[in-house]
Amino acid sequence: MRILKVRGYSLQANRKTREGADHPDRDAQFAHINETETVKAQITAGQPVISVDTKKRELVGDFKAVGRGCVGISRDTSTFAVKSILSWWEHLGKVRYPNAKTLMITADCGGSNSSRTKLWKVELQRLADAIGLEIIVCHFPPGTSKWNKIEHRLFSFISTNWRGKPLISHEVIINLIAGTTTTSGLTVYAQLDEHEYPKGIEVTDEQLAAVNINRETFHGDWNYRITPSETKS
Repeated sequence: MRILKVRGYSLQANRKTREGADHPDRDAQFAHINETETVKAQITAGQPVISVDTKKRELVGDFKAVGRGCVGISRDTSTFAVKSILSWWEHLGKVRYPNAKTLMITADCGGSNSSRTKLWKVELQRLADAIGLEIIVCHFPPGTSKWNKIEHRLFSFISTNWRGKPLISHEVIINLIAGTTTTSGLTVYAQLDEHEYPKGIEVTDEQLAAVNINRETFHGDWNYRITPSETKS
């Protein structure tokens, strides 16, 4: 210990950092998401509501599994996030919701699906054009990503299912995710996306201006709708 002190080393305590200060409109935003004008109204009308979240990348090989879900081999970008939504729609969504007119997405305020990310909105416009649905987006307030229900209803069970198992290949990872079930009836669909999604894509002012976005009166930065281009007036 004395040798370490002489060389300038010292014991350090663990530090915990907060995800972010509580936003003054935090509770109001959650009420807005959950109450009659948004999620409940969508579900009552038989319209699809999904939640988007991404987790850290995992080492693939003979390593101990301590992390969470994985569906791609590339970087977590807005393009990857929206492509995942499109894949869900093509494989599951359009069959389950043949009469859908809108698609509601709840998402964090940060990361690839950040409310401030230009590419996220440009990619959502492409999604709206591709599937012909109005996209309704509601972001969780800053600092509340752990309140996303997908954390507790999906990721926590995936983590339990693959805990301690070496993630030796992408096939093993996908099978572990897809094999996650609960006594309450959870089933999981998992697919590997083998595309590469480069970071640092610049969005021009013209591209952003072409997004058919309509912001709501309450926190239009968090709550907005993107309609297919052909409906733009």
